[in-house]
Amino acid sequence: MKKILIANRGEIALRIMKTARKMGIKTVAVFSTVDRNAPHVKFADEAVCIGEASSNESYLRGDKIIEVAKDLGVDGIHPGYGFLSENAGFAEKVEQNDLTWIGPGSKAIRVMGSKLAAKDAVKDYGIPMVPGIDKAITDPEKAKKIAAEIGFPILIKASAGGGGKGMRVVEEEKDLEDQMKRAISEAESAFGDGSVFIEKYVGSPRHIEIQILSDTHGNFLHLFERECSIQRRHQKVVEEAPSVILDEDLRQKMGEAAVKVAKACDYVGAGTVEFLMDENRNFYFLEMNTRLQVEHPVTELITGIDLVEQQIKIARGEALAFSQQDLKISGHALELRVYAEDPLEDFMPSVGVLEKYKTPSGEGVRLDDGFEEGMEVPIYYDPMLAKLITYGKTREEAIERMLQAINNYEVRGVSTTLPFGKFVFEHEAFRSGNFDTHFVKKYYSAEKLESQTRNEAELAALVALKQYLQDREKLRLPNK
Repeated sequence: MKKILIANRGEIALRIMKTARKMGIKTVAVFSTVDRNAPHVKFADEAVCIGEASSNESYLRGDKIIEVAKDLGVDGIHPGYGFLSENAGFAEKVEQNDLTWIGPGSKAIRVMGSKLAAKDAVKDYGIPMVPGIDKAITDPEKAKKIAAEIGFPILIKASAGGGGKGMRVVEEEKDLEDQMKRAISEAESAFGDGSVFIEKYVGSPRHIEIQILSDTHGNFLHLFERECSIQRRHQKVVEEAPSVILDEDLRQKMGEAAVKVAKACDYVGAGTVEFLMDENRNFYFLEMNTRLQVEHPVTELITGIDLVEQQIKIARGEALAFSQQDLKISGHALELRVYAEDPLEDFMPSVGVLEKYKTPSGEGVRLDDGFEEGMEVPIYYDPMLAKLITYGKTREEAIERMLQAINNYEVRGVSTTLPFGKFVFEHEAFRSGNFDTHFVKKYYSAEKLESQTRNEAELAALVALKQYLQDREKLRLPNK
């Protein structure tokens, strides 16, 4: 494999290109008209504009992407995450055009892309499942009977869902019919598939996921867990590895369960198996993501394994060069997704020009980003600016490095989730490890963040005034 095309944009496109360059592989960037001057375009060996700003006219145009790949003599296509990364039809077309798809086979994507199909695929492997039904449902009366059997509260979920879309928590029977209609409508709008199913709502859940790798030679292994419980609107904002609540026995059981899920769909490549864990540390299979995850850097830091490099090697037909016994957890890593969102306005997207964009660096600090000072943050795509990752020998060290990095990260022109990240990393619930997916609901409010920011500003002003008065006093001292 001498040349690959990255069918993506921003920080993930740039991150893939850096590993490809390290491996001596040429890269091709594709871009929309608004991304013409983006860092991933400048970094690539070749770059081609594939359409207008809207993703439907650019990054989702699989036919155009394949055409560019063939014209430029590309060997393989890496989809990153988002856009076409979990599109089984696109993966098939890539392979039909004699190009290498750097990801799992279309069968695995198709099976795991449907939560119902995924449940069906793994049901014979003894993997714990949340109580509920494994068939799509549209009849509210039937739904009420099922809900009565498993007990309220229940969760209505879109089969083709993700990112919290098509998901509704129902506390009482009287709300079920209305919430079911809303979930179906939202699922149809977001995914073109209104199929929903019902399962027991797990109270005080932790969101734990396991990174897996498998090759074409029948080797399967896991690279331990990531804790992803700090979320807003069912979407992750803070991730870490390892989790503070797993011991070696539970880690091994979850790792083995994740490998079974991968085997159930003949998985090849890098993937993530997600689990919910209840307050009694019982874990349940949630879904499998058939792609690289946004939070993959924390796994890379604690294992020393470059996951993109492994994806490319596996796609070339190489066997994994290490075994499960070779893998060890070393240190602790944290990740903050830096979104162009306003945490004081219910995390609404914030667009504008990056008037100032100064990034942090230093020991134990990694930044994966795709923006530069002076660039405009477009409204057309996911609002993530960067992933800020820190590493330490201990969790405490990683947290302190993260707080320092946040303080050294200067962004003007748009609002970001940096202040929210600071709120999380300073909060006693997070520092103690005693938190769950309801962290934002339990502890966070715009008022609290505003108060904290104001207090810090007042303290900084007092420190500056004290220093000023001390300096002036020194200047007044007579010479001896």
